[in-house]
Amino acid sequence: MKQVSNMANTSNGSLATLLILFTISAAIHTGAAQFPVQSQNLIADNISVVEGETAIISCRVKNNDDSVIQLLNPNRQTIYFRDVRPLKDARFQLVNFSDNELRVSLSNVSLSDEGRYVCQLYSDPPQEAYADITVLIPPGNPIIESREDIVREGNETEITCTSMGSKPAAKIRWMKGNKELLGKSKVETTYDRMFTVTSWLRFTVRREDDGVPVVCIVDHPAVKDFQTQKYLEVQYKPEVTIKVELPQGLIREGESLELTCQAKGKPQPHQVNWVKVDDDVPSHAVITGSDLYIGNLNKSYNGTYRCVASNSVGETYADYILYVRDQQAEPEAQRLDHAVIGGVVAVVVFAMLCLLIVLGRYFARHKGTYFTHEAKGADDAADADTAIINAEGGHNNSDEKKEYYI
Repeated sequence: MKQVSNMANTSNGSLATLLILFTISAAIHTGAAQFPVQSQNLIADNISVVEGETAIISCRVKNNDDSVIQLLNPNRQTIYFRDVRPLKDARFQLVNFSDNELRVSLSNVSLSDEGRYVCQLYSDPPQEAYADITVLIPPGNPIIESREDIVREGNETEITCTSMGSKPAAKIRWMKGNKELLGKSKVETTYDRMFTVTSWLRFTVRREDDGVPVVCIVDHPAVKDFQTQKYLEVQYKPEVTIKVELPQGLIREGESLELTCQAKGKPQPHQVNWVKVDDDVPSHAVITGSDLYIGNLNKSYNGTYRCVASNSVGETYADYILYVRDQQAEPEAQRLDHAVIGGVVAVVVFAMLCLLIVLGRYFARHKGTYFTHEAKGADDAADADTAIINAEGGHNNSDEKKEYYI
């Protein structure tokens, strides 16, 4: 009985020991979840990695006291215990192991690898740090479509751009030439946790937009400079100008007139006509395509000649006013030269008259002054002889005052 009792005691002791070890082991694996401890001694960083590339997970310890480091996956399975890999997944490889770091690489990352990885330190109490792996999935090639391929000026058009199968959701921007435009976007989630983004752009087109690229730019952390574009094709009414081939300058009777109508549009104008406003084109005028020729001009041909061009979008015109002068009429430029010369001559004559008036007054004033000096002293003289003798200009002063004539 005593032996049996000892065996029972031994069994109970072993069982107790096993229970204690199991409890300690469970506490090691789940202690942080039950009793989370935040410590600055254990450090891990979050990671963003593109699908198919390699992620580096680093568990770092400051001032380690020889405590053991291990790395767990999101399912809390041990990937590495110290430098040993219990998990049978060859994509995990040891990059570095020391007392202060456990660094592991995960190659060919897929969406299933996303989650929270746990760095665990066997200290008292156990410590944990977390490295969240975010898997980036780049979008497929953006698809750009328009409501219509050809747009008429003044009408509104709509262009759609779609970015499919990305994670996270992409952002779409629009550029028309060098100007950024604002579109409206919608995000949809697919069954496999991917995102599809669709953006609409609406604007009114002008003729200047013809041939201008509209660019759909997809912004996503997994790709750079991801874009597609579509060139605008805009139809517009003709632009019409009239070029004078003959004559150069003023038009006189007997001369010839030649005009060329230049019309540009999209589509190219299919018809160009010459008409005279409020009258008929002279019977002997020659119209060849877009050219108008009238010979032997006279004043009866005066008026407004109009070139009218049209295409499928609309009709536009330009006017030329014909004014025929007499054959003997002095050229306007020559009359202008004569007027300028006459004005200059008038100014010169006026200036000379003013100068003569000023000089005449100057000489007249100085002559009066001379006579006044000659008559000084005559006021107090008893007779004419005395007055002449007393005058400053008399013989008594002839020695003091000498006059020189040049």
